[in-house]
Amino acid sequence: MRKMRSLEQWRNIIEEQQASDLTITEFCQQHALSKTSFYAARSKLTAASGSFVRAKVTKHVAPTEQQQPIILAIGNVQVSLPSTMPATYLSQLVRELA
Repeated sequence: MRKMRSLEQWRNIIEEQQASDLTITEFCQQHALSKTSFYAARSKLTAASGSFVRAKVTKHVAPTEQQQPIILAIGNVQVSLPSTMPATYLSQLVRELA
């Protein structure tokens, strides 16, 4: 007999699979789920949530050395910017200075 699950239930099932170290096939076998239903529900949830993809942090890495500032030299003028300066701002600044 086919069991009907809500999208919220599928969301929880999919999150549980992602948190496990099991492949989708292994997870579905262990939980008596149809792979076809799993993929269909995942597809619906992905479409419903837009293009958001849940990321899983696998390793935290601490910076090993201090980041050097970005230095722009234009003629006799030097501009020092933090290394965390967004690329879009930096490109706009360079265009304006050119």
